[in-house]
Amino acid sequence: MSKVNKNKKELVSKQHEELLNILKDRFTKNMNRHQDLEWTKIKTKLETNSEKLWSLNEMERTGGEPDVVAYDQKTDEYIFYDCSAESPKGRRSVCYDQEALKSRKEHKPKDNALDMATSMGIEILTEEQYRELQKFGKFDTKTSSWIKTPSDIRKLGGAIFADFRYGHVFVYHNGAESYYAVRGFRGSLRV
Repeated sequence: MSKVNKNKKELVSKQHEELLNILKDRFTKNMNRHQDLEWTKIKTKLETNSEKLWSLNEMERTGGEPDVVAYDQKTDEYIFYDCSAESPKGRRSVCYDQEALKSRKEHKPKDNALDMATSMGIEILTEEQYRELQKFGKFDTKTSSWIKTPSDIRKLGGAIFADFRYGHVFVYHNGAESYYAVRGFRGSLRV
């Protein structure tokens, strides 16, 4: 869906327009996520940042349904999260990171969450961001998502993930090498 041009991640013109239309439509249908923001300002910012637009396309391509959830006045950046109802389909069945992937002797997953996020140009959600996302709706009611794991937990071989059940956000631990068909990861992007 995207092409790389001289080490720059850019979309071709048609993809650029299609993605902007998808994002505008999602923005308009979900005003509860960004009541005080204007699409025209966001679009202008996106049109001047081709690499960020490429990253949003990767979020969209893998099923994340990215949408604007905040504006950071200090940095003059719009913040996008994956807002798909369930953990993005194109990012499931992955372990937490490269170290975890290497530690598996057999039945290795196809990839890991942190490397996928990096290759897409996004950050994996933190626990705080995950809880913030849940204020906009009910996400991960049938799936779960890896979230940024503190280094002290990761050093011991663990990783954390979250989901939404029984009207509450639950944060759990698992071995970082584990992977499940219903666990993926959600990302954030600043533009």
